[in-house]
Amino acid sequence: MSTVLDPATETPPTEAAGGTPPARRARSKGRFASLPLVLVVAFLVLVPAGFILLASVSSDVPRPGNFSFSLTLRNFKVLAEGGLLGAAGNSVLMAAGATVLALLIGGSLAFICARTDTPLRRLVFLSGMMPLFLPSYVGALSWAVLGSPGSGLLNVALHDLGLGVRVDVYSLPGVTMVMAMYYAPYAFLLIHGAMSLMNPDLEDAAGVHGGSTWRTIRSVTVPLALPAILGSGLLIFIHVLENFPVAQVLATPGQIDTLPTFIYRLINTTPSRGNEAAVVSVVLVAAVVVMTLVQRRILARRSYTTVSGKGVKARVLPLGSLRLPALALAFAYFMMSMVLPLSALLLTAVRTSPYMQSFSALGRPGAVDFSSFAQALSSDVFAKATANSVIVAVAAALAGTALAFILGYTVYRTKLSARGTLEAISMVPLAIPAVVLGIGLLWTWLVMPVPVYGTLWVLVIGFVAIQLPQGFRGIAAAIQATDRDLEDSAVLLGARRIRAISAVTVPLLRVSISSTFLLLMMLSMREITVPLFLYTNDTRILSIAIYDQFENGGALRSAAALALMYCLLMFVLSLLPRLLGARGSAGRL
Repeated sequence: MSTVLDPATETPPTEAAGGTPPARRARSKGRFASLPLVLVVAFLVLVPAGFILLASVSSDVPRPGNFSFSLTLRNFKVLAEGGLLGAAGNSVLMAAGATVLALLIGGSLAFICARTDTPLRRLVFLSGMMPLFLPSYVGALSWAVLGSPGSGLLNVALHDLGLGVRVDVYSLPGVTMVMAMYYAPYAFLLIHGAMSLMNPDLEDAAGVHGGSTWRTIRSVTVPLALPAILGSGLLIFIHVLENFPVAQVLATPGQIDTLPTFIYRLINTTPSRGNEAAVVSVVLVAAVVVMTLVQRRILARRSYTTVSGKGVKARVLPLGSLRLPALALAFAYFMMSMVLPLSALLLTAVRTSPYMQSFSALGRPGAVDFSSFAQALSSDVFAKATANSVIVAVAAALAGTALAFILGYTVYRTKLSARGTLEAISMVPLAIPAVVLGIGLLWTWLVMPVPVYGTLWVLVIGFVAIQLPQGFRGIAAAIQATDRDLEDSAVLLGARRIRAISAVTVPLLRVSISSTFLLLMMLSMREITVPLFLYTNDTRILSIAIYDQFENGGALRSAAALALMYCLLMFVLSLLPRLLGARGSAGRL
C-alpha cells in the first residue's frame, strides 16, 4: 500500500536524514564567501563613522588606553551655542550662493557650448572644464594673494589705476565667489552632457506653436535639463557645505566661521572638544543625507526621457549679435579661474619683496628674482613631500583600483547574498564630509593595535576609504557594459574562474581600469582635508606642504613656487590618459 504525501508537508529525504539541501548549502557558502570582503569595506568606512557616532554620545574621545563606553548627552549642548548657529548660517548662505552662481556660470557655458553657434566652442569647452585641474585650495590661496583687502594684487592694480574700488576676498561674498568658480565645472560637465543628448522635437514643436527662441529655452530646454541641473546643484551645495580648505584659507581671516572650520577648531582647541566636534559632524552628515533624499524625491515625480531609439542631434540656436558676448563670458571665466590665480602665484614667487605698493616697483633693479624655483626644487621639503605624495598616490590608486574591481565584480558578476550590502557600504563616503571622515580615521588608527599611525600607510588607507565611491562606480560601469560570455567560454574550456578573469575580463576592462587608477591617483595628489588629520612631520605630502608654507607668511615665495610646480605636475597627470590612449591606438595600427 503506497502513501501519498502532501507536498506542503512532505520532508525531503536530505532534511529527514539530517542533511542540508543543496540550495541552502549554496546560499550559506555564498554568504560566508562574501564575509571577508564585507568586513574589509565595513572596516574602511563604517568603523571611522562608528567612532564619530560613539564619540558624540561619550564622555571621552577614542584614544589609546582610553576607549570608554560611558554614555552622555551633555555633548549636544554645543548645538545651542551661538557660534555654531552662526557657522551653520554662514555655511548655508555660502553653499546656496555658490550653488546658484556656479549653476549660472556652468549652465551658461554648457548652453553656449552645446546648443549655440558661438565661434570657438572647443575653447569654450576647455574654459568650462580647465578649473578642474586646479585644486580648489590652490585657487583659494591664489585669491588670498589677489584679493587680500590690505595688500592684494588686485587692490594694488586698482590703486595704480586711480580707482577707489577695493576687493575683499575675506568676506562672505568673496568666499562664495571663489567657491562658485571652482565648482562651476561640475555644473558645466553634467548640464553639457544633458543638453548634448536632448531631443530637439519638443523645442521644434514649441517653435511651430509660436514660441520665441528665449521662451522655448525657458519653458522647454531648461525644464528638460532639470535632472542635470538639480543633480549638479546638489553636488555643488554639498561640496561647498563640507569644504574645509577654501573656508580655512579665505573665511577664517575674515572671522567668518563655517561648519567645517568650526569642527576643526573644536578639535584643535585646548583642551580639545572632540566629543562636541563629533556631535556637529553627525548633524552635518544627517543634513547631507536629507538633502540627497529630497533631491531624489523631486526627480521621481516626473519623467525626463527625451532620447529614444531614434537618432537625435541637438538643435543649434543662432545667437546673432550675442555670439561675441557669449564668447567673452567664457573668456572672462577662464581669466578669473585660471589666468589670474596662476599669474598671482608666479608674481608672488618671483618678486623679492612680499610688500608692493605699486606695480611700477617691479621695474626696479633686483625686484624680480626667479631663484625661488631653484630653491624650492632643491629643498628637502619639496623632495620629501613629492616622494611621499607619489608613493601615497600610487599606492592608494593601486589599492583603490584593486578593491573597486573586486567589489564591482562581486556586485555585478556574482550571485552572492551580500551584493547589495557591499554596494551600499561602498557609497557611504559620499554622504560623509571629508572633515568628518578625517576625524573618524584619526580616532580609528589611534585606537587600533596596528602601528600604522605616523606612517604613510595611514594616508593610503584614508585615501582608499574616501575615494571608494569614485573607484567603485568607475569600474562597475565598465563591468556592467561588458558581456561575460567570453569569460564563461574560457571557464567552459577548462580554465579556472580566476584564470578566466585575469586572462579575459581584465584585458577587456584595461581602459576603464587604467582610467580609474589615474583618477584615484589625481584625487590622492590633490586631497588635503583627510591628510590634515593624519599626517606627521615625516609624512607630509605636497598639498600639506603648500598649505603649511602659505600659513607661514615668511615662506610665501617658496610656497608660491611650490604651488606652481604642483599645478604643473597635476596638469601632466591630467594628460596621461590622452597620451596613453594615443600610444595604445598607435600600437594597434
